[in-house]
Amino acid sequence: MRIHPLVVDALIAVALTTVAVLLGQEALRQGWPELDARAYVLVGLVNLPVVFRSRAPLTVLLVVHLACAVYVTLGYWPVVNTFGPMIAVYTVASVYPVRVSLPGAALMCAVWIYAGLISKDAVMASVVGQAVGFSLVLWRFGYVARQSAELARQLKREQDERARREVAEERGRIARELHDVVAHHMSVISVQAGLARFVFTSDPTTAHAALGTISGTSGEALEELRRMLRVLRSGPDDGEEGPEAPDAPMPGLARLGEMTERLSAGGLPVELRVTGTPREVAPGVELCAYRVVQEALTNVIKHAPGATATVELGYLPHHIEVSVTNTRPSGGEGGIPDRLRTGSGHGLLGMRERAKLYGGTISIGPLSEGGFAVRLTLPTSARAAAQGDDATE
Repeated sequence: MRIHPLVVDALIAVALTTVAVLLGQEALRQGWPELDARAYVLVGLVNLPVVFRSRAPLTVLLVVHLACAVYVTLGYWPVVNTFGPMIAVYTVASVYPVRVSLPGAALMCAVWIYAGLISKDAVMASVVGQAVGFSLVLWRFGYVARQSAELARQLKREQDERARREVAEERGRIARELHDVVAHHMSVISVQAGLARFVFTSDPTTAHAALGTISGTSGEALEELRRMLRVLRSGPDDGEEGPEAPDAPMPGLARLGEMTERLSAGGLPVELRVTGTPREVAPGVELCAYRVVQEALTNVIKHAPGATATVELGYLPHHIEVSVTNTRPSGGEGGIPDRLRTGSGHGLLGMRERAKLYGGTISIGPLSEGGFAVRLTLPTSARAAAQGDDATE
């Protein structure tokens, strides 16, 4: 249970006052006048205001030292009221900047030296040393406490800002995933639905095949969306065996054949070529390559009707290369929007971000002989990825 700061200050004030009263009982034995009612009132004025030190540090500092100066002027034992001023100086130093807190420490030092000057048999060298030493030590403690609090607040701000950035990055990642999943599958479904309606009566076999492609594509889209939802719903501490754990692996290079076969069956002639020896690649790298191929083929479906496409996957010693090229569409190069010819657009920006995230390089643009090409290179080792900060071309 967290105790209110005012309660803590009240307890400190009571403790200081109690200690001062107990010390006052020893004044006579130390050769000083016995404390009377007036002295105890001043003792209260020196120590009890500490209860308000958090709310009005400077006011408490001035009141405490004024009462302490009156107390020593009347000839009472100065040691009795030592602790109230010390707490006041520390509090001011822990809250205010040096230009304010250092004069507060100097005020305490001056009151102590003043008490030594008006006291009989006082050794001034010792008094001055104690006054300066205690004042500086208390001020230093307060200063360090203030710096620590500032660092803690700065760390909290940085953590909050980092958390906001991570949330924004995660939202961007999810948006890219949704865009890639929905755009690709809906483009295939749209094309096949148009084909099925066009040949529904004249060519039932083609219409039936188109409906089959729609069924398979929509089922795959739902599967990927369910997987994403399970990932989003599962907490960071949930194990893979938990009830919300995804039950299907993320799409990767092994599923490129399924994608190209589905698109070929749906009317986009796609050829898949694999070179090198297939090997296991990090899941993130596989997903990145899969999504880039998916987005590139989606653009072919939407913007290059009548074209043919080729997907090439090459396994090299330290990286993989993926390229998607398509021939000139039946409508000519004019059928490709300018934003694609220049490598811009939401989906293409997503490709660039994915490539940069995994330390890869990507080039996007038209071919000199007509058509369009997307070429992606991704490192397959963490060391190679770390060296790929300037990833996109």
